[in-house]
Amino acid sequence: MTRRIKEDDRNLPTLSDVAVRAGVSTATVSRCLNSPAQVQQVTRDRVMAAVADLGYSPNFGARALAARRTGTIGAIIPTMENAIFARALQAFQEELHQSGLTLLVASSSYRPEIEEEQIRTLVARGADALFLIGHDRAETIYEFLDHRGVPALIAWVFDRAQGRISIGFDNRRSMAELAHEVLRQGHRDIAIISAFVEGNDRARARVEGVHDALRCHGLDPATIQLIETAYSFENGGAALARLFTGSRPPTAVICGNDVLAVGALQMARKLGLHVPRDVSITGFDDIELATVVEPALTTVHVPHREMGCEAARRLVATLAGQNPGTSTCLETTLCLRATLAPPVTRQG
Repeated sequence: MTRRIKEDDRNLPTLSDVAVRAGVSTATVSRCLNSPAQVQQVTRDRVMAAVADLGYSPNFGARALAARRTGTIGAIIPTMENAIFARALQAFQEELHQSGLTLLVASSSYRPEIEEEQIRTLVARGADALFLIGHDRAETIYEFLDHRGVPALIAWVFDRAQGRISIGFDNRRSMAELAHEVLRQGHRDIAIISAFVEGNDRARARVEGVHDALRCHGLDPATIQLIETAYSFENGGAALARLFTGSRPPTAVICGNDVLAVGALQMARKLGLHVPRDVSITGFDDIELATVVEPALTTVHVPHREMGCEAARRLVATLAGQNPGTSTCLETTLCLRATLAPPVTRQG
């Protein structure tokens, strides 16, 4: 078995083969592959034609061993089942690509034990840095990353109390601003449909933001209904149905993200409810779906692409030995659309 692999390896084109075919030195081929901007266009075209003709592929393992870098960045997101993280991740990947870095993506399904396994696996496979969502995870994981010298940047949150660099936004303040608008419209019978707050600092902060707004209006947060569920359209719909089985259903439902809100919106239609006349529904994130549903969803716009680009720039700077700077709080904006209106006066 070993002898056959070696024989096969001898049949693979080498850097020298490319140099001979292109009529240049091996150093020129190397520069063309690693720093193409340093090579004249006519020479670069000749080298790349030779690469294509011979089917040459650089020895990634040898290069990584020599540089002590793999040129890969790991990203672990909670889910790939909806578009919540898609735009930021796309921008993150585009920015990395410009710096010659490759992105490896994994999904934890909102399970901390899976995320920890993925973090350790990505580090073992040579990830130079990690892109993580939220601060909530065991301190031992951060100690592991520090010990291995693998920088980790946190996204989707901004918390001054946290020492680690994050590129995100203030979930609590952003949701409070939305809740203030709901209350300003006259709603007092309010419910929340949220993700599970345990182990999810984004969901927890958004619920706290609603509570902040209620207290500012002299209302007791303990009196409003809160349903915690996993993020999905089906679960958002099921939660809305539960809220309307009671004797006094809410006039406004504040959802922890757009996925839950669209699910609630679909269920309201099935129940024969008019949105927003019978119930107002709001979301959070402003994913593309928020503008195409009918009626269009009132939500909070998150600067996904800006967050992804800036996160990539910071990690590239860190790997280059530069100062990555401090945590950055990006601004969110309210998107007031057709699913929010003043409540209709109820009889009795």
